[in-house]
Amino acid sequence: MTSRPAPGTRLVFRWRKWDGSPHWEQDSVYLGSDVWGDWFGQQVGWRSVRPGREFVCREPNVTLVPASGDWAFTHNAAPHPVAVYIDLAWDAGFDEDGAPTGVDMDLDVVRRTDERGTWIDDRDEWDDHRVRYGYPADIVAHLESVAVDLERRVRAGDAPFSDAVTGPWLQRLADLALTGDVEPDRA
Repeated sequence: MTSRPAPGTRLVFRWRKWDGSPHWEQDSVYLGSDVWGDWFGQQVGWRSVRPGREFVCREPNVTLVPASGDWAFTHNAAPHPVAVYIDLAWDAGFDEDGAPTGVDMDLDVVRRTDERGTWIDDRDEWDDHRVRYGYPADIVAHLESVAVDLERRVRAGDAPFSDAVTGPWLQRLADLALTGDVEPDRA
């Protein structure tokens, strides 16, 4: 079993695509774990970058990666218009060196706070990439089923997709910000 970093450890969560090409790199801090999995946070002003795109966090957020490694749930603090963003993934977790990593599998489950509501996003990218990259049929079937289940659970507000679960993790992230240690290492 790969060892986890100590809570409060600054790190970069590195995502890649199925073919190994780089995807998002997110400045993060490891917050700890609970029955749902491992939790990471991003402070206001921290960066997320990928080839051709970059953004800076406007509101703090926390991300849960369950032991299954087939999704990563990000909860953005209010007033961010996207409250829930779940990346369907493959092998998300820690690599052999203890660094967080995962393969972005295109499909996303999104819940906005406006009239757009909740939906499965990027089906067009999923359809293109599963052919281009040759996703195995069993993985395609599994992740499509997971996406539908996640959409249902988000709509219902089931844990861990609820403020009751994410609130304490956002508070832990806020407590870390009070220490003044907010600039992550970019190894």
